Amino acid sequence: MRNAEDVDFMTAAGDAKSGRTIGQNPRTILVADDRLFDEHRPRGYHPERPERLGAARRALFRAETAGIPTHRIETRDAALEQLYEAHDRGYVDALVAISGREARVDADTYVGVHSIEAARRAAGSASALVEHIIDSPEAPLGLALLRPPGHHATRDTGMGFCLFNNAAVAAYSALKKGLSRVAIIDWDVHHGNGTQDIFWNDGRVLYLSLHQFPFYPGTGAAEEVGEGEGKGATVNVPLSAGAGDAVYTSAFHEVVEPVLHDFAPELIIVSAGFDAHERDPLASMRVTAEGYACMARSISRAAASSAKSRIAVLLEGGYDLGALEDSLFETLSAFTTSPGTAAREPAFDEVTPAQRREISDARRIAHRAYRSV
Repeated sequence: MRNAEDVDFMTAAGDAKSGRTIGQNPRTILVADDRLFDEHRPRGYHPERPERLGAARRALFRAETAGIPTHRIETRDAALEQLYEAHDRGYVDALVAISGREARVDADTYVGVHSIEAARRAAGSASALVEHIIDSPEAPLGLALLRPPGHHATRDTGMGFCLFNNAAVAAYSALKKGLSRVAIIDWDVHHGNGTQDIFWNDGRVLYLSLHQFPFYPGTGAAEEVGEGEGKGATVNVPLSAGAGDAVYTSAFHEVVEPVLHDFAPELIIVSAGFDAHERDPLASMRVTAEGYACMARSISRAAASSAKSRIAVLLEGGYDLGALEDSLFETLSAFTTSPGTAAREPAFDEVTPAQRREISDARRIAHRAYRSV
């Protein structure tokens, strides 16, 4: 059997670690992955490191050997015009100008010799993945194993390990393909301030985030609901430290699912960070791999209702390698089985009264903002 570390662009044949097989006729996963993403390298240790892709690729290997079919798509660089849609021209041009050099965007966000190349390839590959999903009559699941991540990159600056906003570039590509409503569900433990910023006034893109709060980057209060034509299309579910599977699943049932039902997206993009996991070193949440699977099943049901099951999963954070691998594997398994497949759900009696109030407040504010439009 081939080593899981070497299966980045191949289809595997068997896997002992997964310990199970997927049910009959699982959905095909379209995969965007590129060796250039490994070349985004820090000088010295940094939590956003190339080894994260090894963990993600092992998860994909386990999915393949459990019986999930995959198909690799051709990756590509984002054109400058694509980047200008999501970001200010001056910001894009400044990053392109330092390509091939080492630099710092801020104290947390490094630029290595190949980082700008990798960031352009990541944004372009997210866009290509979405276009493949829209064009496919089979409505496959899409997975983009991207580095650097993107959801903290605002219109005019990079931060939080992010340079270009991959999800935003992908959403704009979907709109250019003729879709009128795109949802971005962000379950990274950090609020995606960049994605919120980019679509703050754009009602065509629903941005819905569940995140630890208060926490980096300091944004994501429930009262942040968008403005102008985008009012009500930003939905934040801020959660206190210590939230686990039951809290996240309850938030999905009470906030995410009703909002998605009302918005009726034609495509769902998942900003899939796995740093809310109980073992992640950069945060204080208690989600398990099965908790991510529960969220994935919820999204699958919504996508089947309005989006022809179109889902694109874009890798964001997640810094414990084992947790990243296990969580992504369970997520892919959930996304590729029937939305109606029975599965164990966490017990809701694990949600404390304070946590219930957080979820209820987020639901009330989102409902009021959406209905007032």
